[in-house]
Amino acid sequence: MSAGLAILVGMDENKEVHTQFFDAYTRALLDRDATAIADHYAVPALIEFPGQRILVTDAGQTEQFFAQAFGQYEGVTEIDADVAVVASIGHSIWADVTWRYRGGAPDERNMYQLVQIDDGWKIAVLTPLTLDEG
Repeated sequence: MSAGLAILVGMDENKEVHTQFFDAYTRALLDRDATAIADHYAVPALIEFPGQRILVTDAGQTEQFFAQAFGQYEGVTEIDADVAVVASIGHSIWADVTWRYRGGAPDERNMYQLVQIDDGWKIAVLTPLTLDEG
């Protein structure tokens, strides 16, 4: 399995962090490794789905969520992630990420707020966005 990652960053000082974080996150998604995916999320975290707000208070919640969602990505063998950092301050990064799945799953777009904690960068808030098809 391979992953493509395009970083559209206006702030060179953060480019390595973005590349390392989203490259590792993409690999965890492709490997369907719920534990590794959950490790990318801060606790607590907030997931803002349309009509549903999920407060993540335990890493096990994230693991279970992704383990249950893997079926919808069954045929996916490659992912291209286009990452555009829209804002950054010492402790937080806001990244607009478009996920292009190869193998049958519909593409997705999410806004991630990453926060810096002792273990490095973690996702604190995830908000699905409308996918631009243009």
